Amino acid sequence: NMATREFLYVNTRDELLRLDCSKIVYMEGDGNYTNIVFVNKLKASVCMNLSEMQKFVSESLGERAAMFARVGKRFIVNLSYVYQISMARRMLVVTDGVHFAFQLGISKEALRQLKEVMLQRAAKSSKQ
Repeated sequence: NMATREFLYVNTRDELLRLDCSKIVYMEGDGNYTNIVFVNKLKASVCMNLSEMQKFVSESLGERAAMFARVGKRFIVNLSYVYQISMARRMLVVTDGVHFAFQLGISKEALRQLKEVMLQRAAKSSKQ
């Protein structure tokens, strides 16, 4: 639904980034930076660590921030692209089913938590 498109505006001294949240697949922490990966495989690098990014997303989007989930130490993932959670392989596959599929290595514990979140969402959406 285009009407509910959410944008994140990241304003730094040197640039302004306008990020369409529905096109963000995942964010990966890299020291003091967060790399944001989009559906077209483009990457943006933002000068915030992952915890700062998580806080920024939460403050910017309010309730809609629930479309993203922190997964382990290194990732924030757009839940609408989660395809496969594999405990055995310690892997999360995020895909749009057509243009891209990223495999992210994540700890079993973090995957277990993500699985819970996904199952709660499934239960919620079946009630509506």
